[in-house]
Formats: sequence, C-alpha cells, structure tokens
Amino acid sequence: MSTLASLVLLLLAAVVGLLAASAAYLVHRHPTWSQPLGAAVSVVTVMTAVIGVILTR
Repeated sequence: MSTLASLVLLLLAAVVGLLAASAAYLVHRHPTWSQPLGAAVSVVTVMTAVIGVILTR
C-alpha cells in the first residue's frame, strides 16, 4: 500500500472517530436525536467500507 493510501486511511479513521464521539455526545445530551444520528452514523459506516474497498484495489 502506498504512503498516500495509508495517510488517507489514517485521516478517514480519525474523521470517523471524531464523528462517532460527537454523535455519542449529542445522543447523551439530547436523547431524542438518537434515531437521526443512528442513521447518519450508519451512512458514515457504509461510506467508510466503500472507501476501504476502493483503497485496497
């Protein structure tokens, strides 16, 4: 794997971690937001999987 691909994966992991932490904080502060944030997190998860498959090619 090239250095650029490794850096992209590292950046993607950091962004996903920050999004997950912010979603957990928002659900903790506003419990009624759990369903919309759950949908948003699932979309981020799917996009991460798709980008991971693209980068491994």
